[in-house]
Amino acid sequence: MTGAAEHPPSPLASMHPAYFAMVMATGIVSLAAHLLELAWIANTLFVLNIVFAAVLVVLTILRVIWYPRDVAADFLHHGRSVGFFTIVAATSVVGSQVLMIAGARHVATLLWYLAIVLWAALTYSIFTMLTVKAVKPSLADGINGGWLVAVVAPQSVAVLGAQLAPGFGPYAESVLLFCLTMWLGAGMLYIWIISLIFYRYTFFVLSPSDLAPPYWINMGAAAISTLAGTLLIAAAPSSPLLTELLPFLKGLTLLFWATATWWIPMLVTLGVWRHVYRRFPLRYDPLYWGAVFPLGMYTVCTWRLAQAIDVPSLTAIPRVTIYVALVAWAATLAGLVHQLANRMRRPIEKVA
Repeated sequence: MTGAAEHPPSPLASMHPAYFAMVMATGIVSLAAHLLELAWIANTLFVLNIVFAAVLVVLTILRVIWYPRDVAADFLHHGRSVGFFTIVAATSVVGSQVLMIAGARHVATLLWYLAIVLWAALTYSIFTMLTVKAVKPSLADGINGGWLVAVVAPQSVAVLGAQLAPGFGPYAESVLLFCLTMWLGAGMLYIWIISLIFYRYTFFVLSPSDLAPPYWINMGAAAISTLAGTLLIAAAPSSPLLTELLPFLKGLTLLFWATATWWIPMLVTLGVWRHVYRRFPLRYDPLYWGAVFPLGMYTVCTWRLAQAIDVPSLTAIPRVTIYVALVAWAATLAGLVHQLANRMRRPIEKVA
């Protein structure tokens, strides 16, 4: 007589820390639609994103309460720990939606404060633990594009802060200095991390499974750095410090945009190699939200850049990429719905 059958692990226990990328992706596509005056799309995605964020917050709290060991294991895992930074970016993106679409400045300000606290707590806890842990993976096994969410998080704080700065009155200059510091620090972090990722890509054997969806963050992190730069440029007329730095701000912002643009053909080519040449199956993975976000972010940052450097011809790009981002968002959501439907169907089939 055999023992009791083992139950599969709970989906909540194994929920990836990077699932908040769903909120990031939905929020930035909503903001892109808002900028391009697709109001009904922007508003619909805004409402959906509030629901997504609320559900994920509840699930995360329950996971911490019911499965603390799994959460702790994620914090110590080189590949999964950086996924927690999506919580920071999601908070900031929702804050930008609340500010730009709903016009609720006070709520957006509270979300900005929360994002700052989350960023500080996660940055110095995660990187400290990954630094002092006794057993570490090799570079080839330990690093991936998802590490760049550690760049996206502080840049998202800088983006929201730069938008809120005018409302701080006499403290606006201090807020902008803080945002400038976050922008520059995160930009340096991008250089550090992307150097390791590029080294891993070009000097280690790469299999199709190594090119997980977050590799699109290679572009997304540069795109959000561009967006933060454009907002600092826009704030320069009201800030003596930013006015003095204006040529530097424009040059570095263009560098980030050029970097993001460079990555797009490379990432598309690698995607074709992965799924067409190497026939790696294309199926839903929560990490695909990390591929949707960069598409929406590139749309937003290019639109803002066209305004910041007064090159209207650049707006032709976001008028196309917005639809690419929308299709990618819809396809990823359809994959999620299909996966959930399959999970609900299995218990019914077992009972039958």
